[in-house]
Amino acid sequence: MPSITFDTHKFIRRLREAGISEEQAEAIAEAFREANLEAEIATKTDLRELEYRLIIKLGTMIVVAIGVVATLVKLL
Repeated sequence: MPSITFDTHKFIRRLREAGISEEQAEAIAEAFREANLEAEIATKTDLRELEYRLIIKLGTMIVVAIGVVATLVKLL
């Protein structure tokens, strides 16, 4: 899974500008960075690959269903 780039220096600087202490800003930035590392985020490529797999599975199910119906028609 690809990682998301995160500029901790910029993040801490913005928190400092908002009035948060240096220590708190660093703790928040570290917690945010760790949360992003643990998150499983789907990318466009992941979604595209999933779409292809679903199309293949759906196509296979349709072919099997047509085969079952054709067999039933012949038997009846």
